[in-house]
Amino acid sequence: MMKIDYKNPQIPAGIKTIKVPLVQATEASLEGFGQLVSKEEYQHFPIEIVRWPASGRRKIDEGTGDEAGTVSGDFEFYWEGDFFRGKNQAVGSEYLFGWSKLPEMADATSTEKPKEVLLWHANYHPDGGQLFFPLDGKPFITALALPGDEARPEDFVAFKVTGGKGLYIHPNVWHEAIVPLEKKAVFYDEQGAIHARVSIHFPNEFGVLLRVPFE
Repeated sequence: MMKIDYKNPQIPAGIKTIKVPLVQATEASLEGFGQLVSKEEYQHFPIEIVRWPASGRRKIDEGTGDEAGTVSGDFEFYWEGDFFRGKNQAVGSEYLFGWSKLPEMADATSTEKPKEVLLWHANYHPDGGQLFFPLDGKPFITALALPGDEARPEDFVAFKVTGGKGLYIHPNVWHEAIVPLEKKAVFYDEQGAIHARVSIHFPNEFGVLLRVPFE
């Protein structure tokens, strides 16, 4: 498989978009995806760690294969004009997540306020869950899909998280950027230390970008 360039994805001009439905994040609507996290619990929230699978007929020894624990750090999400970017201090990575308009029309010097984001990629972590908490307490949006390697663009749902809450995402749940409704936001991020990642490249696989509205 070709290595993905997370800082400079190559997207064909004129690509189609598919709109993702936007719903309010509640314990009921998040069932199967994850759960809301309060300010009082986010620094001590239990992160699920998945034991490494056995590669042969013999089982993994009890008490082993799930000892790597978690890593944590700030995850910055920010807009540069029409470009939506991020930096994950927990794993030392930088990303171009998407754009507020088609990539060939995007302008890094634009002063327009984004009304939606076009996403080119999603991933899940088979080794553990992931938690995001907004340090400014502001609302945010993220697109999720239930586990399964045959996930398609139409399987994604965008959840709007309000009320100063954070979001915990279960292992194997498809996700991508946390999208603040401000120009920039910093989140507490905690996730499995192994940081295994399985990806969908929407343009390459389906010829589309996900279009996530803010309202």
